[in-house]
Amino acid sequence: MENVGRKKLGQQGLCVSEQGLGCMGMSFLYGPPKPEQEMIDLIHYAVGRGVTFLNTSDIYGPETNEILLGKALKGIREKVQIATMFGLAWTNGEFGVKGDPAYVRAACEASLKRLDIDYIDLYYQHRVDTTVPIEATMGELKKLVEEGKIKYVGLSEASASTIRRAHAVHPITAVQLEWSLWSRDSEAQIIPTCRELGIGIVTYSPLGRGFFASGAKLLESLTDDDFRKVIPRLQSENLEHNQALFQKLSEISLRKGCSPSQLALAWVQHQGNDVVSIPGTTKIKNLDDNIFSISVNLTADDMREIEAIFPVDAAAGARNRADHLEFSWMNSETPPYNTLH
Repeated sequence: MENVGRKKLGQQGLCVSEQGLGCMGMSFLYGPPKPEQEMIDLIHYAVGRGVTFLNTSDIYGPETNEILLGKALKGIREKVQIATMFGLAWTNGEFGVKGDPAYVRAACEASLKRLDIDYIDLYYQHRVDTTVPIEATMGELKKLVEEGKIKYVGLSEASASTIRRAHAVHPITAVQLEWSLWSRDSEAQIIPTCRELGIGIVTYSPLGRGFFASGAKLLESLTDDDFRKVIPRLQSENLEHNQALFQKLSEISLRKGCSPSQLALAWVQHQGNDVVSIPGTTKIKNLDDNIFSISVNLTADDMREIEAIFPVDAAAGARNRADHLEFSWMNSETPPYNTLH
């Protein structure tokens, strides 16, 4: 089996594996937490195969995913690139977004402690705090870079104008966004902005939260507490419409000698040298399947055929619940900096 290669992410010097590993599902949202030692073994296996770009967040658990990753990193820290995030938080029982400088610093210190590491390779603002000028948030992140506590700065689910304002304060190395065959809303403004500024693109949920692995059958394997059960795209009429799209994808994948999930992942990975996907999994077999997608070659004709089935608005239903979309890039403008300073 071939191991995963490396690529540059952004223009500030960060080098990561050409496919990463999203660790959220090991501890959070996708059913009960998975057995700790099994997940540590999976992470070690991934790193052994060259998947060294590991993605987590302080909200996953909350906090338990970072602790898990911290245990897995013992003895292999120098081999991996750790990306974690701040900004989503529970405060007095209320869920919201925080980006004030004091919170940024406190969150970073807490993540370093849970991960039990001296620095974070890539530190993202998980969601943009629309009550705090992005320049104020970035100013504190810049200080953390200067202190060596973080190496590179990222944003997640940020609008084009927010990205520009942030990048003017300190270079943004990567923007994380949901990009897949059925989530293409970032292509009009955000992707071009990242490319204009030389910012790397990290795609989460490239497999449509697992839908492109098994289609509607996905629902049969979900536990009652799995967050995906309430995603609009996996509900009734929407599911029926989206299953028809999955069937067409399956027909192409048969011709290409790969699985539908490998084809969906290959499509994302063919978007450019500045794109790194971070599919999540809790099983070694699925990890191997994901890695195989790197070797799936898609011609320009293949890409056109796939995109004819999956135009920008192909999927039925929203990509997330309304209360989660409230914090997406579409609602990420922040106040002018000069109003508070």
